Amino acid sequence: MNPWIEAARPRTLPLALSCILMGCFLAASTGRFSWAVAGLSVLTTILLQVLSNFANDYGDAVNGKDTELREGPRRAVHSGHIQASTMLKAIIVFSILALISGISLLIIALKGAPANVFWVFLGIGIACIIAAITYTAGKRPYGYVGFGDLSVLIFFGWVGVLGSSYLHTHVWDWGLLLPASSCGLFAVGVLNINNIRDIESDKATGKNSIPVRLGREKAIAYHWTILVIGMLCVSVYTAEHFSGYTSLIFLLSFPLFIKNGLAISRLKKASELDPYLKQMALSTLLFVILFGIGVVL
Repeated sequence: MNPWIEAARPRTLPLALSCILMGCFLAASTGRFSWAVAGLSVLTTILLQVLSNFANDYGDAVNGKDTELREGPRRAVHSGHIQASTMLKAIIVFSILALISGISLLIIALKGAPANVFWVFLGIGIACIIAAITYTAGKRPYGYVGFGDLSVLIFFGWVGVLGSSYLHTHVWDWGLLLPASSCGLFAVGVLNINNIRDIESDKATGKNSIPVRLGREKAIAYHWTILVIGMLCVSVYTAEHFSGYTSLIFLLSFPLFIKNGLAISRLKKASELDPYLKQMALSTLLFVILFGIGVVL
């Protein structure tokens, strides 16, 4: 089971769950929260994230992007621990499981909502599955041409937060785009660290990530931009919805983001950068929890 656990990349799950948790916290702050909806949202998100990780492992291997130049953790398909055909079957299984879980979530969450909303959310769910697979798999993976950052912002930010909030409340609140953008931008920051770490191997294999396109120094400036805008978005939202000093508790997470930016600016070796992927993901989760405590209290 070890190769499968490694291919599932459990350390990415806290980041994937951050946007769902933020949506749940925002819904709870309005007095409209369902444990059943929250539970199925978490299950669906976990299935989608594992699906994405399996597809990433498979796609990079079959497309020749995993080579000996790669500095990150060894991949299951490239190393031969899991056959490509077996991983493809796992991708199909997890796609079906994510679809079943997602439809179950919509049936429970959208009782009483307009009928067309179900089909809108089903379309979004199918788009999530397609995006998870085609990031590195397929004939034209969008992750190889620099669109991964935009996809992460959309799905780990806007879709995750606004969508999960709506499933509880049945109310669209476009003001939530600000905290949703913060959540999405911090997730983009994790991807950017990964791409800075792999910049040389990606360049050699023709994987044109944002850091490859910008170069290392500009990619570091881009990283700071992501962090600063993320912190500003949630700060503006909180200023607009200020309900007491407890709503500012999320500020305790900001030094962790600053520490991350300083480390990415200073460190050069891939082995030194790798721990800051986990640090950024856990910092994002802590930020969401602190933000949630603030809005609920």
